[in-house]
Amino acid sequence: MNGQRYRAAIVGLGYIGGADQVSGDALGQFVKDLDGTHFEALSKNPRIALVAGSSRDEGRRQRFAARSQARTYADWRAMLAEEKPDIVSVATYAPQHAEITIACAQSGVRAIFCEKPVATRLPDAERMVQACQAAGALLIVNHQRRFHPNFRRLRDLLAAGDLGEVTSGFLQWTTGRLGGVGTHVIDALCMLTGQKVSAVSGTLDWSDRPDCRGPQFHDPGAWGVMQMGDGMRAFVNAPDYGSIPLQLLIIGSKGRATVMGNAVTLDFWDGHREHWPNVGRDPSSMDQAVEEIVAWLDGRAPFPYAAQDALDTLEAILAFHASHAANGAWITLPLTGADRTMEVQSG
Repeated sequence: MNGQRYRAAIVGLGYIGGADQVSGDALGQFVKDLDGTHFEALSKNPRIALVAGSSRDEGRRQRFAARSQARTYADWRAMLAEEKPDIVSVATYAPQHAEITIACAQSGVRAIFCEKPVATRLPDAERMVQACQAAGALLIVNHQRRFHPNFRRLRDLLAAGDLGEVTSGFLQWTTGRLGGVGTHVIDALCMLTGQKVSAVSGTLDWSDRPDCRGPQFHDPGAWGVMQMGDGMRAFVNAPDYGSIPLQLLIIGSKGRATVMGNAVTLDFWDGHREHWPNVGRDPSSMDQAVEEIVAWLDGRAPFPYAAQDALDTLEAILAFHASHAANGAWITLPLTGADRTMEVQSG
C-alpha cells in the first residue's frame, strides 16, 4: 500500500472547520454533537499531516494552533502558496466556497473537501466543478450522510427492492434554512433512492427567523412537493419555527423506512420491524470521507460520489425559490433563464 503522507490544510477555523467550540457557542451548537469536523477527521488519519489552517479571526487561529500545533495564516492565499497542500478543507461560509475552491484547484491541490451547500449560486457551483475537472482535482462536498454506514445500508436495501417499489417520501425539519439544513435532507433522499429531483412546487416560509450565522444570511424554510426522476413524490415540511424533529420517511410497496438522526427503523407491511441504532461518532462520517479521499489519492479506489450530486441538490433548493416566486407553480429541472442565477443566501 502507498505509504505516502498527504499534507492537509483547512480554510475556515470555526465550528465545523476547526472544531472550535467558541464559534459553536455563538451559533448555539456543540462540536460534540457533530458527525465529525474537518480538524478531527484530518488530524486523526495516520496518512495525513495537518500542517496549516487559515482564518481571518485571530482568536480562532490561536485556538487552532493550540489544538493542532499547525501553522496558521490570516490569508488563505498565502497558506496555499507557502504550504502547497495535497488536501484542503474549505470550511468557510458558502458565499466564499467558489473562489477558494477554484483557487485551490488551480494551485495544484489534489483533493478539496468543501462544506455544504456547495455554493449559493448555481453558476458558481458549476465553475467549481469545471475548475476541478480541468485540474484533475477531486471535489468532495460534505453531505455527511453519504458516508454514514446506516445510510449506505439503507441505500443498498432500497436498491435491492426490500421495501418494494418506492412510492413516496416525506422530509421534515424545524429550523428553516432550506439551503443550510435542507441540503442535507434533500441530498440524503437523492442518495438513498438513486434519483434526482425533476420538478418542485413549493412555498418559502418568510417568518424571518434570524439566521444564527449572521444578518447577512437569509435562508428560509419551505413547504412543498418534489417530483423525483421516476415519478415518485416527496413532501417537504420545513418551517422556520416548529416542534417536529428532523425526520426522513421513504415509503414503498412492502414497507416504510423512518430515519431520525442517523438511526433507521424499518416497518414492513407484513408486520415485522427492524431498528438500526446510530452507530456513534468513532469513526465519524467525516472520518470515513477522509479515508476514502486518501484511497482516491493513493489510486486504490475511485471516489464513490460525484460533485455533480451536490449541484443537483443546490438546483432543487433553488427551484423552491423559483416556485415561490411563481406562486407555487411547478418548476422543472434543469433550471433555465433567470432561475439559474437566483441565489440562496445560506451561510
